[in-house]
Amino acid sequence: MFKKVLVANRGEIAVRIIRACRELGISTVAVFSEADRNGLHVRYADEAYPIGPAPSRDSYLRADKLFEVAKKSGAGAIHPGYGFLAEREDFAAECEKLGITFIGPKPSSIAAMGDKGKARATVIKAGIPVVPGTEDVGNMTDEDLLRVAPTIGFPLLVKASAGGGGKGMREVRNLEEMPTLLQSARREAESAFGDGNVYLEKLVEGARHIEFQIMADTFGNVIHLGERECSIQRRHQKLLEESPSIFLDDELREKMGTIAVKSAQAVDYVNAGTIEFLVDKDRNFYFLEMNTRLQVEHPITELVTGVDIVAEQIRIARGRQLSYTQDQIQINGHAIECRVNAEDPFNGFMPSTGRITHSILPTGHGVRVDTGVYPGFEITPYYDPMIAKLIVWGETRAQAILRMRRALEEYRIVGVRTNIPFHQTLMDSHRYMGGQVDTRFVEERFSMDDSLEGRAANAEIAAIFATLVAHQQSEHNANIIRRNERDTSNWKWVGRWERMHR
Repeated sequence: MFKKVLVANRGEIAVRIIRACRELGISTVAVFSEADRNGLHVRYADEAYPIGPAPSRDSYLRADKLFEVAKKSGAGAIHPGYGFLAEREDFAAECEKLGITFIGPKPSSIAAMGDKGKARATVIKAGIPVVPGTEDVGNMTDEDLLRVAPTIGFPLLVKASAGGGGKGMREVRNLEEMPTLLQSARREAESAFGDGNVYLEKLVEGARHIEFQIMADTFGNVIHLGERECSIQRRHQKLLEESPSIFLDDELREKMGTIAVKSAQAVDYVNAGTIEFLVDKDRNFYFLEMNTRLQVEHPITELVTGVDIVAEQIRIARGRQLSYTQDQIQINGHAIECRVNAEDPFNGFMPSTGRITHSILPTGHGVRVDTGVYPGFEITPYYDPMIAKLIVWGETRAQAILRMRRALEEYRIVGVRTNIPFHQTLMDSHRYMGGQVDTRFVEERFSMDDSLEGRAANAEIAAIFATLVAHQQSEHNANIIRRNERDTSNWKWVGRWERMHR
């Protein structure tokens, strides 16, 4: 049984894993690139080792360097977090070969489900409905994809076979633009995951993106922890998630949960994973993909179920049974997560870099912030722009929305621009409050121009006032104030002088 874990990741997820290990009495080893030398995960871990330059291909994607650190530090296990090498079959297999416990699924499960194209073929054999697309399990050339695209029909999506998070994904409306978008998707996938393979999938318009969290142990027990509504997206990148989904009724929830468990059992799955579905307006659902890793949005499931998913991952990797049965999983209340990104909502969500000079985190009942930054930390252009996850819980969805409004108002980050104003506008949207959303909601039916312009004007006024106050303080500090030579004020001294000369 391992007693030390190497966390092969960075940022908030590395901090999250380190905290779980500390609660379980397990020592931790952090790795960092040159850009993350002062990262919070580096400070929190028991040991920390440099692994190379800032670009991920030269550091966090270098399996050889990670194994070298594991050997040097004596780590008996590796937790990959999400992204980077989390869904690489060869990495998990090499861990197994070296006698290092991989805190995640077996290499065979990653091969079957981590590759999105292979996952589709696997679940089709199990009789699970999928979104129409390319069913070939091997790598397809651009020529192959261009030839088969018209048979699928436009619009369609080019999607990276490895990884997720909207990386390596492009929306294609016609055959003419497809070659350029294919190359763009391949380059991004290669940079993010070290694998440029892509596949095609029909774009189901007006659909909701709903996923089920599953957990499985080595004793054959598989359960699901309910669903998460992930339809609030921009360019296929999730911005906000909530649990449970108000779109599902008990019957559909049970049916989809059963299919999620069946999908995991089809590949003899172990550890944490996520089965993702698209659900159309008529409540027909289709298997989308399986993420063979921990998800960014796992905290909302933790809040509504009370299950510590990361701790459970570690327990399973140590050879223990699941702590819960399906009957023990109960959904309590409602949780919402806002991804706080370093990007400017006033300028087309352009990435924002710089040094964080000031940060005030919201607190209070039902509020949780997962972050890997602090005042003085520098946001660089090398990695994902997400700098924190703001999560709230409420007894009802309405209470959770009100609590999120309050938490967003309290959140202060100075030094870089963030998308907090976007989330504040979203929380005020009547369509969002009414649950009238789908995967195209943000891009097509959510207007925030008026609200953001108002916030921009307020921000401009605040900046002017701040400048005036700063000027006044600097003028005040420039004055030399010293104690009067007399033992009292000049007014009292004059009064005394007048009384003496009456």
